[in-house]
Amino acid sequence: MAMSMINVEVYRRSTDNAQDHSSTESVMLEFIEADDKLDGDDTFILLQATSVFTTADDIIRGLDAIDDEDTDSVLSCIESKQFFWSHEGKSLNYDYVQRPRRQDFNGQLIENGAFYINKVQSILDDKNRLSGNIKPIIMPSYTSIELDEPDDWIIAESIMQKLNKK
Repeated sequence: MAMSMINVEVYRRSTDNAQDHSSTESVMLEFIEADDKLDGDDTFILLQATSVFTTADDIIRGLDAIDDEDTDSVLSCIESKQFFWSHEGKSLNYDYVQRPRRQDFNGQLIENGAFYINKVQSILDDKNRLSGNIKPIIMPSYTSIELDEPDDWIIAESIMQKLNKK
């Protein structure tokens, strides 16, 4: 199998965009404005380093989706068949009087934060990672684990051990 060389450049964000309160969008816009090689029609992929279970197949499915003329941007999600309630005691996504069985419940999609795909011009115009007609790419539920807290490592290592046994 032949290996191709990939050139990687590290972008060092500005001090202003390296603060605890800095938004991801502000860093994306800074990067786009600093890179004179980017064109408005270029596809921008935001990958979150804390989402360690993202696969090349997930990203390929996202890129295939953004190529669809009816899709403007893409985000990664997981399916949830949880029953949600408000703090005021109201059911939010089902009728509790006619409670469905979980296996019959469509549930909802939850952003897992693994990746977002959009066109450079749309990010510049809307100042957001998502815009227009948004298509979710569904990933396995375990991909919602993000390495943000020490306990997340324990959970992720356990999942990785299980995946490696397959």
